[in-house]
Amino acid sequence: MGVLLVAGAIISEVIATLSLRASHGLTRLGPTVLVVIGYGVAFVMLAQALKTLNVGPVYAIWSGVGTVGAFLGGVVLFDEPVRPATLIGIALVIIGVVVMYVGGGMEH
Repeated sequence: MGVLLVAGAIISEVIATLSLRASHGLTRLGPTVLVVIGYGVAFVMLAQALKTLNVGPVYAIWSGVGTVGAFLGGVVLFDEPVRPATLIGIALVIIGVVVMYVGGGMEH
């Protein structure tokens, strides 16, 4: 169940982050509401997951996968550029998440 909560937290956080970009400085009501709800849901789900999972690997996975998700969403939704250095950075984030998962596990 904890892993599903982390997945939900990641999805909510990515939606909130992309909505933050779409809100134009929190001046558009719809995206601003999604920012508040998305981050709220993400933190509640993450807090529930941390009742049974180790904080280090969970945070690495949540932030790392969220970073990759926000990057991909920015490319798809906002036509943000993809540069070689950015792709290297994303690969390093993914490698870091895998190492944290393998090294620290997700079990409590």
